[in-house]
Parts: sequence; structure tokens; C-alpha cells
Amino acid sequence: MMNSWVKSSVCGEKLSEVDRTSVGGTTTQFSLTNGILPSLGAQSNRGILLRRFVIAPMDPRYRGWEMFLVLLVFYTAWASPFEFGFLQKPSIKVLAIADNIVNGFFAIDIILTFFVAYLDKKTYLLVDNRKNIAWRYIRTWFVFDTISTVPSELVLQILPNDVRAYGLFSMLRLWRLRRVSKMISRLEKDPKINYFFVRICKLVCVTLFTVHSAACFYYLLAASYSDPKKTWIALSMENFETENMWLRYVTSIYWSITTVTTVGYGDLHPVNIREMVFTIFYMLFNLGLTAYLIGNMTNLVVHRTSRTRNFRDKLQAASNFAQRNKIPVRLQDQMVGHLCLKYRADSEGLQQQEVLESLPKAIKSSISHYLFYSLLDKVYLFREVSNDLLFQLVSEMKAEYFPPKEDVILQNEAPTDLYVLVHGAMELILPVNGVEQVVKEVKSGDICGEIGVLCYRPQLFTVRTKRLCQLLRLNRTSLLNLVQANVGDGAIIMSNLLEHLKTQHDPLMQSLVDDIEKMIAQGQTDLPLGLCFAAARGDEPLLQLLLKRGSNPNERGMKDRTALHVAAANGNENCVSILLTSGADPNSKDSEGNVPLWDVIMGKHPESLIKLLVDHGATLASGDVPQYACYAVEQDNLELLQSIVRHDGDVTLPKSDGTTPLDAAVINGNANIVKFLLEQGADIDKNDADGVTPRILADLHGNVEIKALFGTSCKKEVSLKSDNVVILNKKVDSTNSLKKYSSTGTYLDDVTLVPSVHVDMPQVQAHPRARANVFENSLFGVVSAATRGETSAGVNSYTRSVPMGNQSARVILRCLGKSEASKLVRLPDTIQELVEIGNMKFGCHCTKLVSAHGAEIDEIELVRDGDHLTLMSDEN
Repeated sequence: MMNSWVKSSVCGEKLSEVDRTSVGGTTTQFSLTNGILPSLGAQSNRGILLRRFVIAPMDPRYRGWEMFLVLLVFYTAWASPFEFGFLQKPSIKVLAIADNIVNGFFAIDIILTFFVAYLDKKTYLLVDNRKNIAWRYIRTWFVFDTISTVPSELVLQILPNDVRAYGLFSMLRLWRLRRVSKMISRLEKDPKINYFFVRICKLVCVTLFTVHSAACFYYLLAASYSDPKKTWIALSMENFETENMWLRYVTSIYWSITTVTTVGYGDLHPVNIREMVFTIFYMLFNLGLTAYLIGNMTNLVVHRTSRTRNFRDKLQAASNFAQRNKIPVRLQDQMVGHLCLKYRADSEGLQQQEVLESLPKAIKSSISHYLFYSLLDKVYLFREVSNDLLFQLVSEMKAEYFPPKEDVILQNEAPTDLYVLVHGAMELILPVNGVEQVVKEVKSGDICGEIGVLCYRPQLFTVRTKRLCQLLRLNRTSLLNLVQANVGDGAIIMSNLLEHLKTQHDPLMQSLVDDIEKMIAQGQTDLPLGLCFAAARGDEPLLQLLLKRGSNPNERGMKDRTALHVAAANGNENCVSILLTSGADPNSKDSEGNVPLWDVIMGKHPESLIKLLVDHGATLASGDVPQYACYAVEQDNLELLQSIVRHDGDVTLPKSDGTTPLDAAVINGNANIVKFLLEQGADIDKNDADGVTPRILADLHGNVEIKALFGTSCKKEVSLKSDNVVILNKKVDSTNSLKKYSSTGTYLDDVTLVPSVHVDMPQVQAHPRARANVFENSLFGVVSAATRGETSAGVNSYTRSVPMGNQSARVILRCLGKSEASKLVRLPDTIQELVEIGNMKFGCHCTKLVSAHGAEIDEIELVRDGDHLTLMSDEN
């Protein structure tokens, strides 16, 4: 049974993993990795894994056992004083039997305690070593627990007859009262149980136990006095020893309760000296008890009524203030409405912001992210900003409630905050000829106050609630501080604002757009703007201003595109010239392998722009030329293919999947493009990833003109490198997609034909969230660059390091001792693969690679795009 207690999870969850730790010489303890301490007052919500036959103290069934023992303690708290005062021997068989049954349960608990783990107060680890548990119990409560469990009959046989053994020994069982104190302390901390109810129960129990114990002891003084006629109880009954026991008990209780409540000594009062001394100390004790009871009751009542009293005081103060200063009725209603809403939120437990502020920052951020991230993600102003910025904005926002007809923002108010509406409805109000007119209704997910905050100009409208609203408030300073660390996000926010204003079709908004654009051109906005933003807008003054301030000309935005990419794609020759003059890299690649020159060619922009880039060293060779060439082939655009060659693009290179432009040209059946590619040196017997060559493709499609260019129409068996065979159809057009069927060792002529390969040039797709922008252009990046003595504008070179597995990277190989020319090969994933490729190309048996400077290379991460490498054997 105990083993099942240990293995059970407290809340039905799976058992958590634990770490075995050594504490105090014990090497068999387990630390609670998911929570150091159990939850306050009750069950832990974490699973705990302990040794076999060891019970977790937070196990719900063990807690149930403890609760059952507490009920038995209540019986002991009544029986022990009663037996001490009224009985000299176990004359009442019912009490004797009940005592022995209760003692039996506590004896079981003593045995059980030797198997209950305990929490080490120094390390906060649960100790489950049974030797340590037993030694700790023996050193603390074992002796007291054992003595309080010994049967009274056994005590009567051991102790002398003249000793009042029965009653005295019963009083030792009051040691068990510590269990009640421990349980009440736990219940007071349990948020699931009403604190007021627990405190009242505690006060009642303390009072009843005090009255009962005093009554029993006071009767004992009378019963053991030498002259029974001169005792307090003899005042009401002469021969009290012969009276019914329950009548004597009730009389004692009556005296005790009248003494505690200090209602006087009319009929019962102390007679002999012993009774007077006891009464003196009892009355002194009652002073403290009465003060304790009154203080606790007062505190509980005041706590329950203080909130209402404070609310009434604030309401009265607000009303007096409004009347004294002759505040208009509408503002008075707003004041009262706000105070009432705050009181209702407090009384109904809606102190949302107060609760969040009391938590650690990490927990608060996680809660805010869970509650409001999805809402903020839909706000137009933050569309496409980075996840990092959006997460930080959510953490900085504060939730507030506003009652109906209350002004949230006033027209011409200082721009300190912007608001996002969570639920409810608001109105944008603009006074026209002294009459308030509703310009727009703000609904859930809308934002207001953003124009004033971002452009630092007085608020344009009065924002007033229509009904109860919950808003997220963001301070202007917090927003700017967060955006300062990310230039790209600032540009996205400003672009979103301008696009939104332009769609309003309102003369006021259009004039506002003109003013904002003038501010941007003059660099007067507090929001950091990047080069990509200026290039996209074609704003030459802003571009020059940002470069003059130290912005990195190679700053990257979404999809790793630089400002030069953006300006080239837009065909803005002046912006391109400014960027190139400032040191922008003309051959920088974006995440899709595109270079600025390719953007100009694809945009069909003037030759003067192409010449400008070429004069500054731009070439297509640094981009993804195989992708460019395949796109040109798929479009049947021989002129575009010629442009690629004219700008140093090698159209014979394969793509990352092994297919070449010649494969695509053969499949499309364009003989002119095939002829052009052959003139450029394309290999008709080059295998792709599936072992298929252009020669085989030409034979399959049956294009006579292409086969004539190849000079063959033979059928070859394919040696497959994978489990997939490419199956092509010569009867379908070139717009169908590629399909593969599992087969091995099959003649391609014998397989059913399906549509041919056709790969479109990838287009820029909308991405819901941008990545975080480069550090160099943030406020901190500029400062750190200045500290190091660097100038961003002068940077015109870049490191072409290539991550492992980048199939677009190429290196130039040669073999020591071989007369063959160097070969350009793709960079594989490992050095061993690169050596094997070189051995196959040159027909040698080399084992290592050295750089152009003679250093041996062991890791593929050290190889960069365009490196010259030499193959060598160990003998060399």
C-alpha cells in the first residue's frame, strides 16, 4: 500500500524526472527538479519519485490519514482533561474502550512515520533514506508519541496505587494537539478554503478547550481538598461527590465560562486558598485570551468591511471635490464611474495588473504573451515586425479597464501613450464648429493614439469609450526604447503607419502623411529608420542622412536583402549610386541567392543602372547562377540566358539537386537554348542526382533537332544512385511538375511516362514575422562600433564564410603532381566527401587537403566560398 502511495502522482500528472543528489553523506536522495517546495498549505502539483516503501508527505492519501488523526485529536482534547479531573480509574468502560482504539490508531501512525520522507530545511530536498528518516524521528518526537500511546491499564499496573496515575497519564496525550495546530496553519495558507472561516474555527476551538480544561482542573481542586464542605462546588451542592457526574461537569463548565466572560461571581466563587490562587492565574490568563479573541475578531471584521469603507470615503471625497470646484456633470459622472469600476474590479477579484506586478518578470512576460500576443499580432502597426520586438511589447503593455462614456485620450493632449482595445468599443471624436462629431468607431484589435506617439505631435482626436472597455496601454518611452535596439522594426512600423494613413481617403489624413514624410526626410522622427526603408521609398535625402550618421551600407532587412537590393529592384539609380559610393557590397546575396545585378536584370531596368553596378564590381558569379539559368530556360528566354553569361555567370553549373540548365532545356525542347548551352561548355553526359544525363533525356523526348546536336540516339541503361527514377513524358507541355516513382535497375524506355520537370523562379512570399535585424545598425551597435574606432560607411568587404552543407558554395581543387587543370566543385558536408570528390575527378589517391598557404584543413567550417585547395597524400 505504501509503495502505491509513493508512486502516485499528486495531481494525476506523470512523474517528473528527478536528479540523484548527495546531501549530508547520503547519496540516495532525489531533488525536486520541477519545484523546490510544495504548494502552500495543501497538495503539491508535482509528481515526486521516491524509494520503494517511502511515503511522500504531500501525497493526498497520507494527507487524508493526517486529517483522520486530527479528528481523533479532538476526542483526546476533550477526554484527557475530563479523565484527569473527574476520574481516578477507568470506571467508564466506553471511555476506556474509545481511548484504546484511539491509541491503536496513533500507534499505527508511529510505525508509518518511519516511512515518511521529510524535507531537509537546509537543502530543500526530500530525504527518502529510511535510516535518516528513522534517526530523525527518534531524535525528535518518537519518545513523546510513544508515551502518549501507552494504554492506561498498563500504567495503573506499573505505578504505585497512591499516585493519581490514570488522570496524569491521560494529560500526556495532549501532546497530540500539535497536529491540530499544524493542520490549521496549513489551512490558513490554502487559497481554496475561506480564511475567515478557518480563523473563526480556530478561535472557537481555543476558547472551548480553555473553558473545558479549566473546568476539569477546578473540579479536581475541590474533589481532592481535605474538607469537601469548604470548596466552591459545595456552595451549590453539599454532597457533590454523590451527585451525578454529568451534573458536576456541567456545573464546572458553568463556572469556567462565567469566569472567562467575566460576568461575575454570584453563586460560584473560590472558597479555599488553593481555589483562590488558581482563579487568580486563570483570570490573568483570561486577560490575554480575551485580548486575543477580540483582536482577531476585530481584524477579521475590519478586513471584510475596509474595502467598502474606503470606497465610500473616496466616493464622498470625489463628490465634495466636484461640488466645490463646480465640475461639469459629465466629468462628475466619469469620476464616479471610474471609482465604481475600480471598486467592482477589486471586489470581484479582477486586479489583473496588480497580480501581474507582484510576479517575477519571466512569469509576467509569459502570462502577458499567453493573454495578448495573438491580439497584438493582428494590430496593423506591428504587422511583419520581428517576434522579439512583439514579445517585448506585450510584456511592457499594461491592461486597464475604463467604464462607459469615459475619455481615454483628449484632443491636443501630450503624446505619452497609445492604446490597443482588447474588448469593448470606443469612438474617435473631433469637434467641428463647436459640435462633437464621431470620426470613427474603434473596435477590438484596433489601436489609437499611435500618430501622436510615433510622430510626437498633439493627439488628433478625443477617444471616448462607448461601453465597458479593456485596453492595453503602452508608454511612448517604452516603445522607443525597445525599437531603438532594432532599426528594421522601426522602419516597418513607420511604413505600416504611412500605408494605413494613405488608405483613409481623408484630406486631414493626406495632409498628415505629407507632414510625416517631410519629417522623415529631414530625420526629425524619434523612431529609428533603416537604409532599407529609405531605399524602398526612394528617399535620397533620408538615405544620405542615415549614411552620414554611420549606418552600415550593408544593413540587411527581411530575407537578408540589403538596401542595395531594394534600390536595384526598384530601379532607383540615384539611390544605388549613393549606396555604392558609401561602400555597399555590389555582390551581396539575400536568403534566396539573389544579387543586386540580378534584381536589375529581372526588373528590366535601364542599361545605365547595370553599367553602374558592373563598374563597381558587380557580377552574377557571386549569386545563385544555376538558379538564374534554370529560370531563364524555363521561360524560354535566350536573351536572359545570354545576359547571365555576359555578366560572368556560368550556365553549365548544376543546382543543389544536381539538375543543370541543359536538363531543363532538353525537357522543354528548346533547341536554340540547348545549342547555346553546348557552346558554353555544357556536358551532355553529366549525371544528375538520379543518374540521368541530358543525352538520355533527349532520347526519351525524341526531339530530333536536339538529338542531332548531341550526335546520338542510343538507349542506355541507367545506374541509379537512389530508389527513385525520374520519369518523363515527351507528349506533355513543359508546365507540368516532376513526379518520381520507386524503382531500381529499370530501363527508362520501359516505364510509363509522366509530366516533365519545370522549376519556376522563387518569388518573394509574405512572411508573418521578420527575423531580428542586424546588431550593427541598432543604437547599441553604432555606439560599440564608434568605441572600437570603426566606421560603418567604409565597410566594403565581407567575409564569405559558408555554413556546413551549403550546396551553393564552390571551391577550386587541384591535385599535387597532376597536370590536369583545376576543377570547380561544390562544397559537400564533410572534408572526407570533398577528398573523395577530388580523388574521383583527378584519378588520384589523396588523403588530405591543404589551403593556398600550405595549412592542412581538418574541418569543413574552415572552407569558404571560392577557396583554392590542394589535394595531397600522406607521402607528400
